[in-house]
Amino acid sequence: MNLKSLMTTNDSWGLLGLRLATGVIFIAHGLPKFGFLGGKGLAASAEAFDGMGIPLPLVSAFLVAFVETVGGACLIAGFMTRIFAATQVFAMLVAVFLVHWSNGLAGRGGYQWALLLAAAAFALMIEGAGRYSVDRQMSRNS
Repeated sequence: MNLKSLMTTNDSWGLLGLRLATGVIFIAHGLPKFGFLGGKGLAASAEAFDGMGIPLPLVSAFLVAFVETVGGACLIAGFMTRIFAATQVFAMLVAVFLVHWSNGLAGRGGYQWALLLAAAAFALMIEGAGRYSVDRQMSRNS
């Protein structure tokens, strides 16, 4: 698989909407892990991850914050969409099974939100960025 095939996408308005909404939500969840938007930062995120039994809590907290924040921004731009969406699918499935599963599907602490974000990221991973994306422009110009 080459870079052009990773960036090739159609001109879908639906993917544009999904990409923008998903990117904004990921950024809103990633920035607090870095200490923005009222968040307590990486140390607090690492402490929470450690309490949940997530391995290498500081490294994991940084990687999740990065994937959510930078990956979310890349989704909004439609840049390297399939790659960042794949990392977000992984992060959300980890959240479903290691963090939220014991709380059930719905209700306080349930896994419905992480599952929905995993599904949205999965759709973008499979279908690409859609209309008005850097990926689309790069694949057309190469």
